Amino acid sequence: MEKLIERESAPRSVLVAAPALAVQFFLIPLAVVALAVSVYVGFRSLLADARTPQDYLREVQVGGLNRRWPAAYELSRLMADPRVRADQTLGPALIKAFQNSKGDAQVRRYLALAIGRLDPPLPPDAIAELTEALEDADSEVRISAIWALASSGDAAVVSRLMPLYSAQDGDAGIRKMVVYALGALPGDEQIAILRTALHDDAPDVRWNAAVALARKGSHEGVPVLRQMLDRQYVEQTVKREVRQDADEDPIADVMISGLRAAATLNDQALKSSVTALSQNDRSLRVRNAALEALKVMG
Repeated sequence: MEKLIERESAPRSVLVAAPALAVQFFLIPLAVVALAVSVYVGFRSLLADARTPQDYLREVQVGGLNRRWPAAYELSRLMADPRVRADQTLGPALIKAFQNSKGDAQVRRYLALAIGRLDPPLPPDAIAELTEALEDADSEVRISAIWALASSGDAAVVSRLMPLYSAQDGDAGIRKMVVYALGALPGDEQIAILRTALHDDAPDVRWNAAVALARKGSHEGVPVLRQMLDRQYVEQTVKREVRQDADEDPIADVMISGLRAAATLNDQALKSSVTALSQNDRSLRVRNAALEALKVMG
């Protein structure tokens, strides 16, 4: 009896207790987490939209009034995927849908963006349809059409876009996109307009002009680029708020555009500004972009 009592009161071995502790403190919580993840993934699978670009196109063409523009928006997002763009049937179908969408500004905005994301060269009639849209009554449709023409890489559209820039035009969004397009398209006939845009009243337009001239190898925009590399100046100029939840920082975006242009131009007059940003700027994205620019500038 004494031996029995001694065995019962003896301390448990650590080795014997270890498996029980592992089950209690590791395996059971792990199983709970795994179950929660499985439930989440299951619900996400049920809610996931598995529609194809053709499904969205069909909805754009025959869907209800409140369903067409969301379908056009989703289609424009899908077109960013190279695997989607590889479908050669999408181009002509997009052009046809764009032709049939006259009078529906929301749909036309997103369809123009979708067309602009097609791999060049664009399908037949695309340039003609987008050029016609430059006369659309809706300014957002015109802006989307200008962007799509810029993405086409077709130098022939430069002569059509140049007259759209006017320093007296009250729509700064149009001027900004025209300057961007003229910088993105090949050729030098647009240089004079880009020089004029360096003195535009709108900062966004001046910045686009400086970046565009840098792409063309012109150093005339260096004073504007220097402003783009001045955080204090940009913070006073950019009125949009930084959105931490959306990982958006418009101030950093402006500065990074200036850094990339400085690297493209490789103007040593900008090197001290680039160096300072690489060492002291509060944004990690800006510092990294400055370091990349310094690699090019030497």
